[in-house]
Amino acid sequence: MSNGVHNSARSPLGQTPSASKPGLVPTNSVTYTTTGPDGQPLQKTVRARIEPTLTVADVVKQLCINLKMTGSPTYFALRDEKDELVTNENLRKMIKNKVNLKCVECNTIVYARLLNSFGRLVNAPRREAGEIADKIAWREENLRDDKLKLTLFSLQKYIKEEEFASSFIEHAGLGSLVDVIATSHGNTLAYALAAMQNLMELEYGWETLSGDFILRIVQILSSPHSLINVCRPATAILKKLVEADPRSFPGTSGVSTSQGTPVPGSIYRYGFGVVFEQMRKEPGFLQTVISRLGSADTAMAQYSMMLINSLLSHADDAKWEEFITQLENLNVRKAVARLMSSHTIDDLMSCILDFQANMIRIAYRKKTTPIDPQNEPAHYKALNNVWESSGIEPGVDQQGETLKWRKLGFDTEDVAQEFSDVGVLGLECLVRFSSMIKCSILNLSQLSRPQERRCPIARASNEVVELLSEHWAIFAPGYSTSTAFQPFFLEFYRVHVLVAQFFIRMWNESGAVQSDFARVVALAHSQIKHTLKNENSRKWYEVEHDLLQCEYRTVRDRQMKELELEDDLLSKIPVRNLRSKLYKESYEFVRQQRIQCLFQGAWFVNAVPSSPQTTNRRPSRPWRFMRLDNGLKYIHYVDSTVKFLVRAGLEDLPERIEVAAISEIATGTCALPPGVLRDASDLSPNTNAPLEVSPLSFSLMSVQEGSLADVIAADHSRWADWTDGLNMLRRDGGHVTSKETAGYVHALTEIGLKIQLLNLSGEMVEIPSGLAAGPSPMNTDFFFSDLI
Repeated sequence: MSNGVHNSARSPLGQTPSASKPGLVPTNSVTYTTTGPDGQPLQKTVRARIEPTLTVADVVKQLCINLKMTGSPTYFALRDEKDELVTNENLRKMIKNKVNLKCVECNTIVYARLLNSFGRLVNAPRREAGEIADKIAWREENLRDDKLKLTLFSLQKYIKEEEFASSFIEHAGLGSLVDVIATSHGNTLAYALAAMQNLMELEYGWETLSGDFILRIVQILSSPHSLINVCRPATAILKKLVEADPRSFPGTSGVSTSQGTPVPGSIYRYGFGVVFEQMRKEPGFLQTVISRLGSADTAMAQYSMMLINSLLSHADDAKWEEFITQLENLNVRKAVARLMSSHTIDDLMSCILDFQANMIRIAYRKKTTPIDPQNEPAHYKALNNVWESSGIEPGVDQQGETLKWRKLGFDTEDVAQEFSDVGVLGLECLVRFSSMIKCSILNLSQLSRPQERRCPIARASNEVVELLSEHWAIFAPGYSTSTAFQPFFLEFYRVHVLVAQFFIRMWNESGAVQSDFARVVALAHSQIKHTLKNENSRKWYEVEHDLLQCEYRTVRDRQMKELELEDDLLSKIPVRNLRSKLYKESYEFVRQQRIQCLFQGAWFVNAVPSSPQTTNRRPSRPWRFMRLDNGLKYIHYVDSTVKFLVRAGLEDLPERIEVAAISEIATGTCALPPGVLRDASDLSPNTNAPLEVSPLSFSLMSVQEGSLADVIAADHSRWADWTDGLNMLRRDGGHVTSKETAGYVHALTEIGLKIQLLNLSGEMVEIPSGLAAGPSPMNTDFFFSDLI
């Protein structure tokens, strides 16, 4: 063929010229369909050398001329054997890999003829999109249900292609697809939802979806009888709508810039509030979604887990409390805790860690939300329940002031001030404690003692909340640094009850007085660390035993040994608050460092799954360089037979993976290919060695397409940079995978803390155990002076 497409059809098949010789272009097989003498479709295959510098349009045009195919070149498209569309972006790679291509004629007459013969026809994207959009629009007159299914089945595959999707939207296909979803059921509905799910991977084209459409998706998911192949795409669609929050609108740097106002013409006009309004109309929605966490279909459980995480991550202030209360009442924590010990643990690990991080955000928000019994009826009711459970009658002190909350163990009668450090979380814990324990008997037994020896139960409850918050690093609304499951954290309220009981028992057994409060707090702190250590491998009955049946002497002896190794100064409240502040700064510093590593890029080994079927499989290009673009949207990469110097920018990286398509960063998933060394560019002589899973391997997983990439890092630091960096980029994620990253955050926090303390201890400044606020001003006739 001329003009860059050279015909080699006269050469016998299988005897193509070698592409390894300098100056020769690889030879590809091109299969095309035409009409035979009898009017029936006829397939022919030729050999062709295609110049990689040409555009796809030029290649198709030259093929039409040289193969004497009828019809306009715009009626033709090139696809590979797997039906992937050949584009300007992947043409060079396909030619280099000698991929077999097919070129299909698609004028209207041949289309109708082939439809009767084969049931489907691969079309040029823009033309195919227009015809499919027209067929769906006129489905009631021209398409029976089986042909509608066939059309939607093709649509869900082709709509992933941007050229096809753009044309489909231009032909008003979105409205027709929405109509199908509104009126269909069974497999027809499943195909339509899958097509919508794939369309919504675009950053445009679905900004006109109405509240009725969202309600229809909610209704589909609310029905416990909906098919799994219907629920999976419906769940993904709802998740996408939740994440299309105006506050998530990306700026030029990839950072969210919107303040919550819908951007005209943008898909970022939905969000949690819009979806939650429709969820309210189906009261059984959340219960059904949570029940699917126990589905035998792992993908269904994963989709449901991801939707719950997205709802938690994007819940707005106006409806946050209502939504969280619903989730808590439906025992979502218990459902996720069951997943932690399920056989599907490997597939759901990332989602569970995301949920764990979201629960820490919730706990932090509750802890920092002040109680206001005068203006918040819920707070007033909770405090009233606590008081009624106590079985105590209010009294009057020697000064004639009301004696009520001080009888329960607070220092003052100002309950809002008493809960200032633990907020709503502390109030909820005290309510749970008073409802689960016979507080009336407990309080009366304390009141029968001398004032000095009474255990301040309410104050102890708040202190236990602080200790548990410190243990589980509830320091900031940011991401969790836990790399392992924390099933007992999901039972925060139950653990609080046990530790509060332990506190009261230690107080009684040690004969403590009011001045010994800090000493008993130290005992509780020691026991928490001992009991909840390695909690992902412990049983609940072991926790109960350690807290309810341990002896005072045993706890005291262990605590004395611990005091020899640590400074009592670190347990003071002001120091704990300082650690919380430094933790936020340290985490953000490490997060930025990880993302900077993604910007720089790195070389990896293209790995293979560690199954017996892949023992002799070895990638033709064992090396891959990956780099994140500045917009935080794509991971660009190139595969190569050897490592080479990759220039700055993205010119050397022709392929890319969309970050939004990554649903999970799975670790320890694959092995080194036979004969490839991780840290060298040569080949190992032992190519028959059995494959072993590499601890430095990770896979970029997509719920729809499976693994998008399987790679092995050169060392543990690079593995930590990329696994944690990518997790921090995900909209519904935020957990840390590696102990290295968690260790960095902890080390920076502790170093910063000790440096700050040196400034005080070096001057012999005494750090108090607590800071009491002064009296409120009597009037507003004051001002704050400027300090110079």
